[in-house]
Amino acid sequence: MSTVSSELRVTLDGSERVVPAGATAGQALEADGRTVIAARVNGELRDLEHVLGDGDVVEPVEIGSDDGRAIMRHSAAHVMAQAVQELFPEAKLGIGPPVENGFYYDFDVAEPFTPDDLKRIEKRMREIVKQGQRFSRRPVSDEDAREELADEPYKLELIGLKGSAGSEDGANVEVGAGELTIYDNLDAKSGELRWKDLCRGPHLPSTRVIPAFKLMRTGGAYWRGSEKNPQLQRIYGTAWESREKQDEYLRFLEEAEKRDHRKLGAELDLFSFPPELGSGLPVFHPKGGILRKVMEDYMRQRQLEAGYEFVNTPHLTKSSLFEISGHLPYYGEDMFPPFEVDGTDYRVKPMNCPMHNLIFRARGRSYRELPLRFCEFGSVYRYEKSGVVHGLTRVRGMTQDDSHIYTTREQMGDEIKSLLTFVLSVLRDFGLSEFYLELSTRDDSDKFIGEAADWEEATEALRQAALESGLELVDDPGGAAFYGPKISVQAKDAIGRTWQLSTIQLDFNQPKRFGLEYQAADGTRQTPAMIHRALFGSIERFMGVLIEHYAGAMPPWLAPVQVVGIPIGDAHVPHLEKVAERLRGRGIRIEVDASADRMQKKIRNAQKQKIPFMLLAGDDDVAKDAVSFRYRDGEQKNGVPIDEAVEEIVRAVESRVQV
Repeated sequence: MSTVSSELRVTLDGSERVVPAGATAGQALEADGRTVIAARVNGELRDLEHVLGDGDVVEPVEIGSDDGRAIMRHSAAHVMAQAVQELFPEAKLGIGPPVENGFYYDFDVAEPFTPDDLKRIEKRMREIVKQGQRFSRRPVSDEDAREELADEPYKLELIGLKGSAGSEDGANVEVGAGELTIYDNLDAKSGELRWKDLCRGPHLPSTRVIPAFKLMRTGGAYWRGSEKNPQLQRIYGTAWESREKQDEYLRFLEEAEKRDHRKLGAELDLFSFPPELGSGLPVFHPKGGILRKVMEDYMRQRQLEAGYEFVNTPHLTKSSLFEISGHLPYYGEDMFPPFEVDGTDYRVKPMNCPMHNLIFRARGRSYRELPLRFCEFGSVYRYEKSGVVHGLTRVRGMTQDDSHIYTTREQMGDEIKSLLTFVLSVLRDFGLSEFYLELSTRDDSDKFIGEAADWEEATEALRQAALESGLELVDDPGGAAFYGPKISVQAKDAIGRTWQLSTIQLDFNQPKRFGLEYQAADGTRQTPAMIHRALFGSIERFMGVLIEHYAGAMPPWLAPVQVVGIPIGDAHVPHLEKVAERLRGRGIRIEVDASADRMQKKIRNAQKQKIPFMLLAGDDDVAKDAVSFRYRDGEQKNGVPIDEAVEEIVRAVESRVQV
């Protein structure tokens, strides 16, 4: 006759403990429900009310951890959805996942939400939080879930997707491959049902545990991210483990808004997006053109010094080229549609690599030529969805500082290490200094081509180069290009945001598909390895990142106008023109403001344009053959001899320092 044990053995913080049978994760952890708000049981996130089994490994999840914040934000999304349906009873529920720094929920409503609606919703949320409603998990069968959610068409669709829902559209927060669960919001005192939602959880113990939240904005979003589906109304919010953390985040957003490159691009007259051209297609104004040229000239010189050879390829090609490269089956949705010319389908090119392969293949190659480094400022065009186009950082027409390097297998390891050193030195010259690396590899899905052994060799070569760099290396399983693994350089800007910039990809597949060969030292024909490298990523995106990093106040070497001469009166203009002539002779970009504006207004105009150096001149300066410096921070230095002034400016430009 068997007996039921009254005790369980579980592992807490690495030590085995004995707890009563039927104990919950919260009881075992002695969780207060405010600091420790959930548990990780055998590697899976669970509510504190999860009943433990014998042998379970239990770890606490604190509200300020990444997992804790996600759980708290998901709970806030539920509170928001409850508030919306109480205020707008006809609203149908979409999906409400946590996201970086916050949460959102999608709703099908007759009219878009207004700012006043958001105020009402947030007020009702605060009332729900104060009530301390309990989040209670309840497993349900598919049939029961359909019956309970009969009035929620989008939830019914998710139930039908169970087991196949991906994570990209947020559906995995609601359904997965296992059982369905509904979370009830229960009155703290009576236990009466207040609201419910299809959800996998876990959640906070109660609504009262949400310390700080704020609704941010609203906008349209297609159901499950597809333009073929209905457009819903999405409300975004943020939630944090303390009021102080939320205030810190809101201050960060204010600073980020000041640095928005789209706003600064207009204020500094750098670029624009004429609607007549179409979404995501920028034009660069003269000052933006200067900035772009300085960036390109610098990269041309660095690449020539590093042994690169410049090539040039057309903007369009027969579609069949991308069948050879393998891009059409794996990348076709990101290309612009084909168009017919002389009975043949053509496309504008989304990448340069297939054309560079044709240049390599144009004549016989010897091992003595390798590594062979092709580079091009190649304009490419990609069909980005309208919802993700964003200023210069997500465009449909861009210019890549693209390079493709052909090496022997023996050379490729050293070439990658050298290339990574080169990439980091370039980024440092542009004023970026904090980096980590991301290694994107293949997974078990069918979105990759080529032999597993080739992938393993390529991945290991990239990993070794990354490790030798001394930088932190983060794995990104499944994030590789369809043809090969890649290293991405992730750089932090001045306010701590991370941007993916340079990429280095190792490809054994395209050389095979194009039949690329070189004659080896022993006379045999061998297939080269191919390294794809985009240093800026695209010139447009990198410019946007730099504008935000510097808040538009570019260091002198990058500034479109490096110096402005400001005369106190009209009589002092010739003196400043003489100084300007000296500076132009040294390659400095200078303007003299001879307008009718008063001197103080000229100074304000220069400050608004974020010009690094202002040179002022009055009677004393003319008499002493000098100028007076005024810097961007308002500091002034008077009576500087012209020779010294010229050398100070030239030195700042040549050393690429910020002033």
